[in-house]
Amino acid sequence: MPSFAKLNLDLRVLHKRPDNYHELRTIFQTISLRDTLTIEFERARRTEIMLESSVDIPDNIVIRAACAVLDHLKMNARVRFALEKKIPMGAGLGGGSSNAAAVLLALPALAGRHLTVQSLLPLAAALGSDVPFFLYGGTALGLGRGTELYPLRDLSATPAVVVASGIHVSTAEAYKSLNRQGFFEVPFAGTASVTNALTSPGDSPMLREFPTLAWALNSQSLHRLPFKNDFEEAVFERHPELGRIVRKLQRLGARPARMTGSGSAVFGLFENLAEAREATAAFPGQQARVVKLVSRRRYRNDWRKALGPAFALSALS
Repeated sequence: MPSFAKLNLDLRVLHKRPDNYHELRTIFQTISLRDTLTIEFERARRTEIMLESSVDIPDNIVIRAACAVLDHLKMNARVRFALEKKIPMGAGLGGGSSNAAAVLLALPALAGRHLTVQSLLPLAAALGSDVPFFLYGGTALGLGRGTELYPLRDLSATPAVVVASGIHVSTAEAYKSLNRQGFFEVPFAGTASVTNALTSPGDSPMLREFPTLAWALNSQSLHRLPFKNDFEEAVFERHPELGRIVRKLQRLGARPARMTGSGSAVFGLFENLAEAREATAAFPGQQARVVKLVSRRRYRNDWRKALGPAFALSALS
């Protein structure tokens, strides 16, 4: 089964919500960098789940996803997973979330049971904020925790370079450093309210910038749009090497060059494959690789090939 990585082409962090998560606005994009998850499934009297992985992953989300699916199906089974990791861990590329979504998409189909995306979404959201996106793939708008998703126009297979430096960025520290206030703590002249907190020009200009960018997003405008990641300033202050990688990608011709998620992977989009390949040579000793943007159509087709006849029972069918 394919398990693709993702980029956050744009990421804005708003106020802290009553549930202690932050309100997000992001544009998700699947890319060709992928893990491979091999699955053997058979019904059994009691459930037994085994995992072999090319890297050691404590508290593996693949196991938790399998348990969630089998509990939902009220089914016992013997399931064996073999996970070949290519997506760098802890880099903001969504590798673990993608692995979990691959299990949610594949296991019901292999068990002969059809589950819709709508029925899988609560399971996905419980496993992690990025997991629901990987039930769809392609280009999508993410709101709330990132779990409220809306499709955007598919982008062409634009080449990109992803640089994984190996620097560890604490997601909790990244959010804390933003110092976003709670929803009803936003200072505003007059009574603080939902409307004030979200639409005040002085408080949230990003809510004017972000919709404009989303409406303008297409393959032709991709290299001209002012993408942004709200985590960059704080993360680059703590890890200046990441800022240097972004600037280096820009000098090599990347438009745009940004960090994805809360880090630490950095990406740059290029006009053509030759430029992208040439840029990777400028990062010896770091995990720099050429990838392409993956559309929803290709995402779905790759799953069709992987599942074979079982695809007819999958949530992607």
